Amino acid sequence: MALAPRLDLRQSQSLVMTPQLQQAIKLLTLSNLELETFISDEIEKNPLLDTGEISTENGDASDSQEPLSEPGAQGSDEILSSGPSDAEATLDMEGHTDSFTNNSLSDSDGTLDGQLGLNGGSASSGATGDSPDFENMLVAELTLTDHLMDQAGAVLSGTDLFVAQHIIDQIDECGYLQADLLELAQRLNVGLIDVERILGVVQTFDPVGVGARDLAECLALQAKDADRYDPAMARLIDNLDLLAKGALPQLKRICGVDDEDLMDMISELRNYDPKPGCKIGGGDVQSVVPDVFIAERAGRWLIEVNSATLPKVLVNRSYYAELKDGAQDKQSKEWLNECLADANWLVKALDQRQRTIVKVATEIVKQQEEFFRKGVAHLRPLTLKNVAEKIEMHESTVSRVTSNKYLSCSRGTFELKYFFTSGIQSSTGGEAASAEAVKSHIKALIDGEDPKKILSDDKLVTLLNDKGFDIARRTVAKYREALGLGSSVQRRRQKALEGKVA
Repeated sequence: MALAPRLDLRQSQSLVMTPQLQQAIKLLTLSNLELETFISDEIEKNPLLDTGEISTENGDASDSQEPLSEPGAQGSDEILSSGPSDAEATLDMEGHTDSFTNNSLSDSDGTLDGQLGLNGGSASSGATGDSPDFENMLVAELTLTDHLMDQAGAVLSGTDLFVAQHIIDQIDECGYLQADLLELAQRLNVGLIDVERILGVVQTFDPVGVGARDLAECLALQAKDADRYDPAMARLIDNLDLLAKGALPQLKRICGVDDEDLMDMISELRNYDPKPGCKIGGGDVQSVVPDVFIAERAGRWLIEVNSATLPKVLVNRSYYAELKDGAQDKQSKEWLNECLADANWLVKALDQRQRTIVKVATEIVKQQEEFFRKGVAHLRPLTLKNVAEKIEMHESTVSRVTSNKYLSCSRGTFELKYFFTSGIQSSTGGEAASAEAVKSHIKALIDGEDPKKILSDDKLVTLLNDKGFDIARRTVAKYREALGLGSSVQRRRQKALEGKVA
């Protein structure tokens, strides 16, 4: 076979995402707190970006600044299907509002002004001069190690304090000692008796039970502090495995007590903390800030983006004009024009982000209106595809919008992903029910069960079928375990330990 040169002409098509488009998609996935950090970084990099205070009395901005509500950009779905030139198109903002009325957008009555929560108060602490600023009150949290070292420094000194420091360093966040005393003594070149003596001192520190090497020792330390560590209690603590199995007759024989005393001892153990170290420290406080407020006013659903947590991004055009007059060389002018384009794009992208969030939240309220009125038992099955088809967006866009976003309503604060659940078929041929609604029914049945007649999974299936849910036993078991509820055997044992079974 002869070899010869060959020339092929092929044509291909590909979608290239511009940096602006990548930024717009990235903004959709960010929560309000993450977006605030992103905006701060952009303001540091771009001298033409500025922030202005949001006024609830008037919307007047400085003459030298361009407000957020200038013509914006296309939605991400439209941008994805358009070319680079279309990505620069503007967004007509007229005729759009951020309120929902009778399954449709309508003019807001001013009840929610973007800075009010559902109770009529400020959405952010410290927004007014009269309210306490809880954020400023939050100081660096004391760790468990620091807490124990402060106590050690007050009662120990010299070599004892040195050993105590090493012991405290080996205590985990739950308050348990994770070190071998013999190995520790050899490493510090001190006697084992001295290490055990100093450990005994550490075990007297606050919180009670800290420095224990296992659960039994932790409970014993708390029982001693409460002056309840008698021989019967000691034997009960030494046989926690039998207590976990619910072997009450055997425990009565070992402890030498009657039913009443045993129940009293078990009740005492329940009052003790198995993780005493968690009382101190625990890491930074992470609060959930809702991204969307939903409230019903006079039969109308009002939906607003929580703008109180977001800085008002403005384009400083007066500063741009000043810099433009001073720029002489071509490179400086190109850099300045690039900064202006980036600033305009960010303002437009932020505006489009808010509109997309409101659009998705509006459709969620339409689909789950019964939930907002009557509770979780009326939650309907819903998928991302259902919402995407209704609002004419791509499913991936809806997924990005609902990620790390929270909704605040009269029933509490929920992640937007919470409203997307699988469905359980109806046994009567009616509309399918949400998995979350089925879980709520399972929890209600178990909470209301007779301690003398514990409901098995098969019995739960029968009761749920009577309620109109066509569900299998393995599905009931899966939902029950997801709720943190034990099996019928475990619940019967739990009731016995609580003394609810005769």
